[in-house]
Amino acid sequence: MTLYQPFLDYAIACLQEHLDLQPYPIPAGFESKSAIVGKGKHQETIQTTSYAYRSAKLRQIRAAHVQGGNSLQVLNFVIFPHLHYDLPFFGADLVTLPGGHLIALDMQPLFCDRPEYQAKYTQPILPIFAAHQPHLPWGGEFPAEARPFFSPAFLWTRPEQTETVTTRVFAAFQDYLQAYLQLVAQAEPVTDPQALQEIEQAQLRYLRYRAEKDPARGMFTRFYGSEWTEGYIHGFLFDLERQLRDCQSAAIAV
Repeated sequence: MTLYQPFLDYAIACLQEHLDLQPYPIPAGFESKSAIVGKGKHQETIQTTSYAYRSAKLRQIRAAHVQGGNSLQVLNFVIFPHLHYDLPFFGADLVTLPGGHLIALDMQPLFCDRPEYQAKYTQPILPIFAAHQPHLPWGGEFPAEARPFFSPAFLWTRPEQTETVTTRVFAAFQDYLQAYLQLVAQAEPVTDPQALQEIEQAQLRYLRYRAEKDPARGMFTRFYGSEWTEGYIHGFLFDLERQLRDCQSAAIAV
């Protein structure tokens, strides 16, 4: 079963059509990882594959694709803008576990408490959310501490049928990604020093939260061990802090 492969294929093709994609370096050891779990007829091979790109306006476009048969299918697909753009993040968490499907789609704002920012980046997306939400109803309880990192167009749902994922969720994923790329095309670089500092702090705030609360930590630790997992989370999935630290070290050395 490769439930989310069509999502990944679509995303890469769409990005290649709209952007001048360049490879983004994936640290050694994180390109692909596998493990065998279970015993006897319940044995499964878990395969995690990483993909990463960048473009003129987008610092990192990355995907983690986990395939473990019918009981485990995950695609985490996130886009991080360069620090001189105030663009939101694009985030898609598509998860299938033995207990069901968990779907989260959003353009996650840098500044959720600023009306002008919401007017610029969330209002254009609300009609798309309104079109899909009746078919993909609210998925229920969500951590209060996470809410500042999501927009009013946050699509959070728990489809009961796999067919809903392959049709309704896939359509929403396509629409959200297309809309995000329109925002990218219109984005102009920020030059004000204070605004640039606020963007960097907002990105770091989001990445620190996501790295600390990453729901995949337990799953990856169980499959691949804690050392690999922490390296993957901080060195690839949410690597901005490490990238900034490396840049500062290089500057000092020069």
